[in-house]
Amino acid sequence: MQLKTIVEQALKQGYLTPLMEGEITQICEASTELSTEEYSALDELMTALLNGTVVASYRKQFINVMEELVLSKALTLVTEIEVASNQSIDIGNITAYALNRLPPLYATTKEGANYQKQRAQNELQELITQRVQEAITHHIKSDKVLGKKPALETDTEQDVVKQISILLQAYAVAYEKE
Repeated sequence: MQLKTIVEQALKQGYLTPLMEGEITQICEASTELSTEEYSALDELMTALLNGTVVASYRKQFINVMEELVLSKALTLVTEIEVASNQSIDIGNITAYALNRLPPLYATTKEGANYQKQRAQNELQELITQRVQEAITHHIKSDKVLGKKPALETDTEQDVVKQISILLQAYAVAYEKE
């Protein structure tokens, strides 16, 4: 989709979705130089965001409490094994393997996270330990195969662009109120 089309859609609907924002970011990053028409469209969008005729869709924040619990258990068990055997174990592989075999425990508030953590410690601790141990066993058995696979990398440049975009959206609303 073209930049101008995305901006026109946002102006018509009155909101900018995360998907639209992502497409705009991709277009801007892919282009070495934007056309005058594209700059005008971006300017029009920024003006609409500043005056409130277009609002950015709210992104709900949430966490999976299970990730913290599994990582904690994995670190404990892996450290014991590494000290005893002088063998290096990839904590990322262990955590991902175990998480794929456990129920997620999502929360959107601190209270919800505390509830999910308490629930997991009361009802799922044994299962968490079992799945992490299975992950370690699997990793040790297939270590030669896993060692040849490239690790998942993060796109830090893209993360920075998203963070700046979020900040601009937040300040655009605050700027209008002043």
